[in-house]
Amino acid sequence: MSDLLARLTSLLPARADLAEMRRDPRRDLLAGLTVAIVALPLALGFGVSSGLGAEAGLATAVIAGALAALFGGSNLQVSGPTGAMTVVLLPIVGAHGPAGVLTVGLMAGVMLVALAALKAGRYMRYIPAPVVEGFTLGIACVIGLQQIPNALGVPKPEGDRVLPVTWRAIEEFAKAPNWTAVGLAVAVAAVMLAGARWRPTVPFSIVAVIAATLVAQAAGLDAAQPIGDLPSGLPAPSLSFLDLGSLGTLLAPAVAVAALAALESLLSASVADGMTVGQQHDPDRELFGQGLANIAAPLFGGVPATGAIARTAVNVRTGASSRLAALTHAAILAVIVFAAAPLVSKIPLAALAGVLLATAIRMVEVGSLRAMAKATRSDALILILTAVATLALDLVYAVIIGLAVAAALALRAVAKQARLDQVPLDRGDHSAEEHALLAEHIVAYRIDGPLFFAAAHRFLLELTEVADVRVVILRMSRVSTMDATGALVLKDAVEKLNRRGIVVMSSGIRPGQRQVLDSVGALELLRLDGREYATTPEAIRAARDHLETSGLLPALPSQKSVTAAEETPR
Repeated sequence: MSDLLARLTSLLPARADLAEMRRDPRRDLLAGLTVAIVALPLALGFGVSSGLGAEAGLATAVIAGALAALFGGSNLQVSGPTGAMTVVLLPIVGAHGPAGVLTVGLMAGVMLVALAALKAGRYMRYIPAPVVEGFTLGIACVIGLQQIPNALGVPKPEGDRVLPVTWRAIEEFAKAPNWTAVGLAVAVAAVMLAGARWRPTVPFSIVAVIAATLVAQAAGLDAAQPIGDLPSGLPAPSLSFLDLGSLGTLLAPAVAVAALAALESLLSASVADGMTVGQQHDPDRELFGQGLANIAAPLFGGVPATGAIARTAVNVRTGASSRLAALTHAAILAVIVFAAAPLVSKIPLAALAGVLLATAIRMVEVGSLRAMAKATRSDALILILTAVATLALDLVYAVIIGLAVAAALALRAVAKQARLDQVPLDRGDHSAEEHALLAEHIVAYRIDGPLFFAAAHRFLLELTEVADVRVVILRMSRVSTMDATGALVLKDAVEKLNRRGIVVMSSGIRPGQRQVLDSVGALELLRLDGREYATTPEAIRAARDHLETSGLLPALPSQKSVTAAEETPR
């Protein structure tokens, strides 16, 4: 317990963080203001999309945004509600209601703190790029489809599967078209996309939302449904939503939320590092900060939070250099919640849908997708499967499927590197007749590469097909790795050859291979009658002695042991 507490204490903010915030506060304050302007419509939109309402998105942006900025492992990360998380939350809302979502967020936060204590952050680097790209593509499609009901101005149909819900929304629109909502959504999305290409540094999302709100109010567009009343402030922290009896049923959703929060946050922090020079995030501390943020956010009615790639990118591009920028972003959103809630409540839902549609389109990096698709067939397959699984199933299953396929293809590629090559015996001083007899009765095989479960059975098939020999020499110095399956297959091959009257000798077994060979009994079998040798020349001499003893090879009157060529170890 003391070691765990010491580990968690080491993840707390240090004096260096405060010193960095004092370095250039003016730039950080300006960056924080810009990010807040960008984050406001996104927080509102993702709160609505999650099913808990715009106020939940704002609470998450304020509380989680501040805590993750203070305790997280990245100086530039901006956290809050994200589209990926809303994809996971919708089924939870449908099955367990808003209280279930808050409980899941709290449980996920505890899990993230535990992952930080276990130093699990470093393992996120092993996720293949095609999985990440397919995951991002699938999320972008889901986010875009989720906005269709609000963009069409129809009530959201029942259900948590995005494709059926989208189809039913289109059917409702066909019965009673709402062109006002469509016009607002398309106009906001078009302004954002065009503005991003024209002036990337200008927050066109807030400009478009303000313009759409003014038009809707001035023209009296009743068809443009607004967000609705928002509380003028954050609620008092409370655990009234917590039902201890439901923790067991919510464990699986909490694991999914925690996994997604870890994946997206560490990916976003890595993106921030890549956009700067000299910045390097601490993955374990980032998990710790996200854990505390997700423990606190539900107490104020907020949805689970993650690091937000889009907002983090804006933070970096506008010159942020420390945590002060992300803290400023959270503080400005808090001021908006307390001072401007009546104005924010008039924003049309169709305008927020337009913001999220543009965000989904901008998430798709066509160049990266094209590069992945062209790299190898395996990369293209992993990308497509992950994207389709994200759209058809859910995000956690999609990542699991992508990782499983990537692992299987990687094992297949590694297994192909394993070779069993027949190598010629060194002629040495032997006469041509004796060498012919050696070649007829002795075969040397060199095992090259990994001998593990993915390649072992092919090795067994090749080795046991050897014919017309008396002695087989296995040269094992080039075996790069061996597992229990490989050792068992080797033992099986030796036993099958022995039953056919073929003597098996080995050379060059490494110290690291002895334990696994000994654990399955293969080492004892190879040592039988002294058949294990340190070098290949020693094994060749032993094979000749065996043939001489058997009467198959006549002894020479003056035989040098080995030539200079044979003296090469193994």
